[in-house]
Amino acid sequence: MDYQVGVPHGFESWTDNLIDKGGLALPATHLPRMSAPCAMRHYIEGDALYADLRADIAAARIAIRAEFYIFADDEAGEPILDLLASAAARGISVWLRIDAVGSWGMLSNARLAALRSAGVELQWSRPWSWSRPWAFHRRNHRKLLVVDHTAAYLGGFNIHRDNSAAAVGPGRWRDTHLRFQGELVKDAIRHFDAYPRAPWPRVTHSGRGLVPNSNRRCRHVLRCTFANAFRAARRRIWLTTPYFVPDQRSQSALRDAAKRGLDVRLLVPGKSDVAITQWAARAAYGSLRAAGVRIWEYQSRILHAKTVLVDDDWATVGTANFDYRSFFVNDELNLFEHGPALNGQLAEQFARDLCDAAEVTDDWQRRRPWHSPFTQLVGWWARRWL
Repeated sequence: MDYQVGVPHGFESWTDNLIDKGGLALPATHLPRMSAPCAMRHYIEGDALYADLRADIAAARIAIRAEFYIFADDEAGEPILDLLASAAARGISVWLRIDAVGSWGMLSNARLAALRSAGVELQWSRPWSWSRPWAFHRRNHRKLLVVDHTAAYLGGFNIHRDNSAAAVGPGRWRDTHLRFQGELVKDAIRHFDAYPRAPWPRVTHSGRGLVPNSNRRCRHVLRCTFANAFRAARRRIWLTTPYFVPDQRSQSALRDAAKRGLDVRLLVPGKSDVAITQWAARAAYGSLRAAGVRIWEYQSRILHAKTVLVDDDWATVGTANFDYRSFFVNDELNLFEHGPALNGQLAEQFARDLCDAAEVTDDWQRRRPWHSPFTQLVGWWARRWL
């Protein structure tokens, strides 16, 4: 049986280059042996993640698929870009998809030319077009990298220096990412290759699956998935998000769960890189707290992790924030697991994060600056566009 190196959607012009490198069909003997189907690693430090990304890229034998919202040519991104170019130069098929807004000005013309010259096939997601001006509003917010059929990475980390302790010190951002192996890697390839569409049907492997925010049957898959999980929850819902700007239905699901007596906890940034989203989030605190939802603001650095766990056997990590843009506008991708393993890891990390957070209390509300009601109103008015 041959391993077929398909051409991702939007990269069809790359086919001739693939044929020049030896054809689209490669013998199965050229495919590295898969690791155990449940192998997964959980990252909270950018330097550790970037080190493993570099190692896997350097070891690639067939193909590398990468897409990021932000990919900067800085202390974090430069070594990875060099390795991608080197891989392409030695005959590896390298597809790189970067968001045209998130990475605006992050890569010089000289760097882009060097990547293309080395053989990297580069695609900008939804650049500005006079023929489709409103498409510019919908961003590719995914952070996915797949090496051969061996390993895939998915989560909240972009590629830039703000995530690196080596580059910025103790003020680096706090984020979450996963590296996984086994059968689910094939599904990651399906999602990359089908973009901007979603592959169908959905598949799961050992209780794990990749879920976009829209597919052929539903335009709001992630919002519906969260709402269903919250309704079915029996004991707890612990949610971490950098941008908490949910629609009314999602807020109601959290409030209803708290009213049923569940332990509903929300961890959001105390320091935000986008102030207006924090204004919008704080506008929702009152009704959530009145229903019994407990809210913490992370204090030590900027929080960018996107995780949710329900009870002891349901969890997700991915690119989606708990906001309008992720639910209704942007392209997102999350890994969901029905089982205790990922849930347990995230629960332990959530408890550690609370040690660096301050709970929102009645006293906290009284100590707000005088202008807080005004800024929160502005944020709430703008919430659908944040």
